Amino acid sequence: MATIFSKIIDGEIPGTFVHRDDLCVAFLSINPMAPGHVLVVPVEEVDHWIDASPELSAHLFAVSHRIATAQHAAFGCERVGMIIAGYEVPHAHVHLVPTNEMSELSFANAAASVAHDDLESWAQRIRDEL
Repeated sequence: MATIFSKIIDGEIPGTFVHRDDLCVAFLSINPMAPGHVLVVPVEEVDHWIDASPELSAHLFAVSHRIATAQHAAFGCERVGMIIAGYEVPHAHVHLVPTNEMSELSFANAAASVAHDDLESWAQRIRDEL
């Protein structure tokens, strides 16, 4: 059974993408902890991140680094937090969250919904910095 992330990757469910290559994609979270919250997701359905190959893990981290650098510039935040939790969806993914304080890195802060125009605006700000 395909995960919700695979359905987004395949275009069955809409996603607001900031990056795509043969190994991974990056798109805006629809339940963001903060404006500009991005998920970096391998194309391959890997449930637990430690089951990814070292090469895939290195690629995910390199892409995450590039996107976080763009988020930092686009949102003028103090830091970009990174979380790899893996409980929400059984498909490995990296959360990149623009933050100004530690308390912002909490799933309790996740918005229940966000307007599509906001997601597009945030994505464009990140793309402009990539």
